[in-house]
Amino acid sequence: MTTQPASGHDQADGARHANANRPVRVIAVTSGKGGVGKTNVSVNLSVALARSGDRVVLMDADLGLGNVDVLLGLQSRGNLSHVLAGQATLDEIMLEGPEGIGILPAASGVASMAGLTAAENAGLISAFSGMRWPVDTLVVDSAAGIADSVVRFAEAASEVVVVVCDEPASITDAYAVIKVLSREHDVTRFHVVANMVRDAAEGRRLFEKLSVAAKRFLDVTLTHMGSVPFDDYLRRAVQRQKTVVQLYGGAKSTRAFTAMADKVNQWPVPRGPQGQLQFFVERLVNNAELDPENLL
Repeated sequence: MTTQPASGHDQADGARHANANRPVRVIAVTSGKGGVGKTNVSVNLSVALARSGDRVVLMDADLGLGNVDVLLGLQSRGNLSHVLAGQATLDEIMLEGPEGIGILPAASGVASMAGLTAAENAGLISAFSGMRWPVDTLVVDSAAGIADSVVRFAEAASEVVVVVCDEPASITDAYAVIKVLSREHDVTRFHVVANMVRDAAEGRRLFEKLSVAAKRFLDVTLTHMGSVPFDDYLRRAVQRQKTVVQLYGGAKSTRAFTAMADKVNQWPVPRGPQGQLQFFVERLVNNAELDPENLL
C-alpha cells in the first residue's frame, strides 16, 4: 500500500520549500559481493537514524532484484520500474516503513531493470526533481558489485558505505569496488562496516585487512564505521520481517546500529550538491527541475 506523509500535502510542500536551502545527506550502501548482509545494514541503519530524529528515505537501488519491501513485510503496488515507465511518481510508490521512514521499492525479478541504459538512468534520476516526501537523509541500498547503477549512485552520494564480512571473497570484492570507484570515478572516501563478526575486536581486524591493502595501493581514505556482531535476535527479526532495532532494543546488533547512526549524525552536513551527478542533493538544494541531458 502506498502512502503520503501523514500530515498531508501542505506540510510536504512546506518541507520541500525548507529543504530547498538545506542539503540532504545521501549515503550509498554497497558491497563487493552478495550475501554479506548489505540490505539488513541499510534497513536497520535507516531505522536507527529515524529514531535519532532524522527524516529518512530508503531507496532500494538493487533495481532488478529489490527486496527491501519483502524484508519489512510491506506490500507495494508500484516500484521504480513504474516510475521509469512514466506510470507513477516517486511519491506514488513510496511506502511508509518503521519509525516513519519512506521506502522506495525496486522491481524484483525484472531483468531489464538490472541493466538500464544511460538514458534510462537519467530518467530515473530526474524523477527526484519532483519528489515531495520530506527527507534529511537518503539511504541508497545499491546492488552488490560494480554494475553501472552502483557506480552512478556512489558518484552521486555524499558518503559511501562498504559492507564486508570476514570471508576472502568478500574482502577481495570489497577492495575491487573501492579500487574501481576511486580510480575510475574519483570517489576517495569510504566508510567500512564489518558485518557478521564475533565481536568488535574481530570487526576491527577485518577493517584493518581491507585498510592496509587500500592504503598501500590506492589513494583513498577508509574509516571504520562499526561492526555488527552475529546475533540471534537479528535472525529472529528477519524471520518476523521486522528490523532488530524495532523489536529488540537491548540486542548487541541494535546497539551496533545505534552507534553507527550516532556516527552518521556527527558527519559534516553537505554544504551543497555532492558527487559528479548531484541529482539527489541538487533537487533539494536548488529546488530545480533536472535536465537528464545534462546529467550524463
